[in-house]
Amino acid sequence: MCRGLESLPTTCLERAKELKALFGSLLQKSDHSILSKKNDKLRLNLDEPLKWKESFEKLLSSQNGLCLFRAFLVSEFSEENIAFYLACEDYRATKPSKLAAKAKHIYDQFIVCDAPREVNLDHVTKAITKENLENASQSSFSLAQAKIYALMEKDCYPRFLKSSTYLELSRKAKSG
Repeated sequence: MCRGLESLPTTCLERAKELKALFGSLLQKSDHSILSKKNDKLRLNLDEPLKWKESFEKLLSSQNGLCLFRAFLVSEFSEENIAFYLACEDYRATKPSKLAAKAKHIYDQFIVCDAPREVNLDHVTKAITKENLENASQSSFSLAQAKIYALMEKDCYPRFLKSSTYLELSRKAKSG
């Protein structure tokens, strides 16, 4: 299912390592409002990790949170879930003329039986999604995406909040 660390984009993995190092250095900084590094390529707010605990949606809406969550999923061999979710988000913004080709690619990558990055969907959801692709629209993957979102929210997200990386970041944010 998941190809491990090599499936994670290099930039995201590097960013996750930078974030961990930067949050770690916050204890030694006197100004905790905003930290910038590499010509503002990476900007962090000390309270950002604390906001991620408020809701799964807040975690996903944070570029830094998303990168760390994705790195966490790689470590848990379930990165295909967030990859599928993000592919569906991208699909919804696709021009109508390109929907069919993109839909086939997403279906072949994530949904078809024995797909390279197959996500855990029940047979009924797979069948409905396949039917939706006959007349591809921006909502073709809505049901499948909602199921994967719910799976991540109820299963992966709580484990992320209990992970040593997140606990360390939130502890540093609270004490900062």
